[in-house]
Amino acid sequence: MIRLASMRDNEGRTLTANNGEPHASKRADALRNARTVLEAAAAVFVESGVDAPIRQIASRAGVGIATIYRHYPTRQDLIVAVYRHQVEACAAAAPELLASSSSAFAALRSWVGLFVEFLTTKHGLASAMSSDEGEFGTLHAYFLDRLVPACSQILDAGIAAGEFRPGVPAALLLRAVGNLCVTSQFDQANETQNMVDVFLDGMTVVASPSS
Repeated sequence: MIRLASMRDNEGRTLTANNGEPHASKRADALRNARTVLEAAAAVFVESGVDAPIRQIASRAGVGIATIYRHYPTRQDLIVAVYRHQVEACAAAAPELLASSSSAFAALRSWVGLFVEFLTTKHGLASAMSSDEGEFGTLHAYFLDRLVPACSQILDAGIAAGEFRPGVPAALLLRAVGNLCVTSQFDQANETQNMVDVFLDGMTVVASPSS
């Protein structure tokens, strides 16, 4: 922990008042540590569910348990932070895929693949948005606020390029894909992704192959 009164960090380096670089460095380190914890927690939640022991997350992140509790005093705080982190990653991927893919349809398939992974592998994170308990009650609105515009960006590009037929708003697409993922825990042969592919094919002006 940084003791501001002494103006020194844990390694004894002076935090001078007339030079902001050490402070900026500590902030950058803190952001990296927070990101590492969230990514480790997400991986552990995939493997063991959201009730996994905090020590398992700390071990994966390479930090002490106290570090996690300092940033996320309760499990709910950690779950919400991981959920938001995953939503942000999915939202940020939309423009990147649109810029790097060969077509809007290819971008949509890749982006929806990330969305499906988010819904089907987070072991309780996706269902948290339907809960009214504490901060969980705000997650659904956050989910829509970030992911509907991201999806709309790809759909609008596809409609402008003549690849998608109009009339399917992003919110409806996300709801439909979400409904296809409801029974994903019983998926025996990648059936969920296959159903999603069929659905996406139906959105194109000229149906594209699923493989």
